[in-house]
Amino acid sequence: MFEALFQPISLGAMTVPNRVVMTAMGNHMALPGGEASDIDVAFYGARAQGGVGLVITECVTVDYEHGKGNFGQMSADDDRFIPGLKRVADAVHAHGSVIAAQIYHPGRQGIAALNGVESMPSASTVECQAVHQPVHEMSQDEIHDIVAKFGAAARRLQQAGFDAVEVHAAHGYLVTQFISPYTNRRTDEYGGSLENRLRFGKEIMAAIREQCGPDFPVIVRVSVDEHMEYVGAPGVGITLDEGIKVCQLFEEYGACCLDVSCGNYETMNTAWEPIGFDEGWKTDAVAAVKAAVGVPVIGVSVIRNPAYAESLVAEGKADLVGSARQFFADPCWAKKAHEGRVAEIRRCISCMYCMETLMEADITHVTVACAINYQGGREQEYGDDALRVDGAGRAVAVIGGGPGGLEAAVVLAKRGFRPVVFEQKPVLGGQLLYAAKPPKKEKMLWLLEYYEAMLAKYGVEVRLGTTPTLADLKALDPYGVIVATGSTPARPAAIPGLDGPNVYTPPQILGGDVVLAGKKVAVIGSGMTGLETAEYLAAQGNEIALFEMLPDIGPGLFFQNLIDIMSRLGAHHPEVHTLHELVGIDGGTATFTTGGETVTYPADAFVISLGVTPNNEFAAAVQAEYPRTVVVGDAVKGGKLEPAISGGYLAAFNL
Repeated sequence: MFEALFQPISLGAMTVPNRVVMTAMGNHMALPGGEASDIDVAFYGARAQGGVGLVITECVTVDYEHGKGNFGQMSADDDRFIPGLKRVADAVHAHGSVIAAQIYHPGRQGIAALNGVESMPSASTVECQAVHQPVHEMSQDEIHDIVAKFGAAARRLQQAGFDAVEVHAAHGYLVTQFISPYTNRRTDEYGGSLENRLRFGKEIMAAIREQCGPDFPVIVRVSVDEHMEYVGAPGVGITLDEGIKVCQLFEEYGACCLDVSCGNYETMNTAWEPIGFDEGWKTDAVAAVKAAVGVPVIGVSVIRNPAYAESLVAEGKADLVGSARQFFADPCWAKKAHEGRVAEIRRCISCMYCMETLMEADITHVTVACAINYQGGREQEYGDDALRVDGAGRAVAVIGGGPGGLEAAVVLAKRGFRPVVFEQKPVLGGQLLYAAKPPKKEKMLWLLEYYEAMLAKYGVEVRLGTTPTLADLKALDPYGVIVATGSTPARPAAIPGLDGPNVYTPPQILGGDVVLAGKKVAVIGSGMTGLETAEYLAAQGNEIALFEMLPDIGPGLFFQNLIDIMSRLGAHHPEVHTLHELVGIDGGTATFTTGGETVTYPADAFVISLGVTPNNEFAAAVQAEYPRTVVVGDAVKGGKLEPAISGGYLAAFNL
């Protein structure tokens, strides 16, 4: 299937076996000090085994001591790194794929303390408004030193067996800082005109050719639009017209391929998109570059579906299609697409858990993780090859058809058990059904579609509309039981009035049990569930007021997700009240304490989003009868999607 997508293509002297590219993403999998790890080898090898034609590694620093993004980042700034890098390249080549390393320096977007410097180098002294680090304007000697380091790093990667390098001139890193008029205020030959601003990049290209020879393929990743309108500065920085010219000049400087992206740290959601961004939203920019250059173009645009990827190549909008997070979520995307097993693809839902774990990794010392693919980055310990196939057809009861239970059922089936899923509702999905209802959240159903396809593939028995009793379990005689019975919205008994006829919970609203339109609605609690319910209600034509007892809206939410939803919810102009603690609700009035005072707020309806209570009453009775009982997901503690799926995976893996 997908004939255009699976044709080979030449990028300079390198032949890529198909048009599928895993683009670079940080993963914090290297050893402290910059050496490639066994985890790196397994991770990139798995993506090649899954059918990716071209694997591009995370950004590899050319200066680990003073120019890294995190401690767990691969480096190529010394010959001692060559053996480890060779192992990564060999793992990819073993499956017939080719590999490029993305080389970079973070410049002003790096952290000074992490790099042991007083200030980070950049084109000019323009502080990054995302990381707020001290920054200094590079001297020409510094520029020449970094140029040489790019060339030397490329040589080492070539020696390690890499087929190409990709110069990272996107996303606001150092090369971009010279290109962009927003960050480059220089008055010497490295500033001013576009050609001057590209001089740094041009010299890097020349240094690589000098070190690696004229035929070594060099890809360049470019932010063709920094989208500064997202931070209230339209027309500032690199805009598409100039971005196209940047691509044309890099082609002139010897790029064999252009990898088209956009954004910088200050407009981060345009570079690493949360769920609110649609598949294909920046295809027009990719197509514009494709029409203006003569070398192949890699297009990225939240690409998740093989049919869409095929259309980009078949219609000439891109020569290759790329994604990073999609291949974290499912390393076998390409293989499944080529074999016509599209329904079995686990599509990335853009939940941003990978980005959240990346930004915490230097504190947690844990590699980046995927919320919906527990195996990602854990291939050695928990990959399919590590699954014991010893189920011998023995029955396992899975109580609950939400994501935790469904994940467990799939893993159990792979192990050769006979899972039987009990779901009290007439449909599978659990909390996914509610999570998919707010605007821009339909991707959540992709996960349910994946589970349904896998259950069908393995012939898993599903008993819908069934709440099992101990007698039902006894009839099944299960080897083990996995309890994934979810949770119920909390209605704290200490707060009077929460049982009133006009007081509702998010599931009642999102599930359609209660329909509100043209009403004045107070949403109390501004976690993600509260915010999404507020957006859903606002889209139904209701007037919304948000109340939060803490100082800020969205406490504990990952900032990219918060920015994403608030940018849409804000368009409805809700009232926002922080530091308001709910005291009680009486009819059409809610009472709060704030700043030592008591205030009231009248509304037609109230939606309380105050957390959840685990549904685990049945678990104790089951555990008494069946020692091999594991409770997972919201039935343990209400929370995010990742704990439910990881809990389901581990319960089934370890049974």
